[in-house]
Amino acid sequence: MILADSSVWIDYFRGVICWQTDMLDQLLKREPVLMADLIFTEVLQGFRSDKDFAKAKKLLSSLPFHQIGGYEVALQSALNYRILRKQGITVRKTIDVFIGTFCILNRITLLHNDIDFDPLVKHLALKTVKQA
Repeated sequence: MILADSSVWIDYFRGVICWQTDMLDQLLKREPVLMADLIFTEVLQGFRSDKDFAKAKKLLSSLPFHQIGGYEVALQSALNYRILRKQGITVRKTIDVFIGTFCILNRITLLHNDIDFDPLVKHLALKTVKQA
C-alpha cells in the first residue's frame, strides 16, 4: 500500500501538476491510497474556503485511515532522529520523521514531494514511490 504525504495532497488540491500529483491521481483510480491522522490534519488545516474544506474532507475520509502515533512509533522516531543527527543530518520537521518511521515500521511505501524525507530514504531504508 501507498501513503501519500501532505506535500503531495496539498499540491494535488492546489492543482499543481508534477509527477507526484499525476501519480496520486493514477493511484486513486486503481487502488486504495492510505490516509493518516497527521497528514489528514496537515492537509485540511490549510483550506480557507468551507466548500473546499468539505470537498477535501469527503475525499480524504473515504480512504483507508491509519493512526500514526503511539509509543512504538514515537520511540522509534526519536531513535531515527538521533541516528540522523549523529551523522550530521537534521530533519527540519519532526512530523516527517514520524511519518517516515511509521512507513518503515509498517512496510508502507511513501509518495512525497518533500526533501526532508531524503535522509530517511538514504540512511533508514524508507521506501518511496519513484518517478517513472
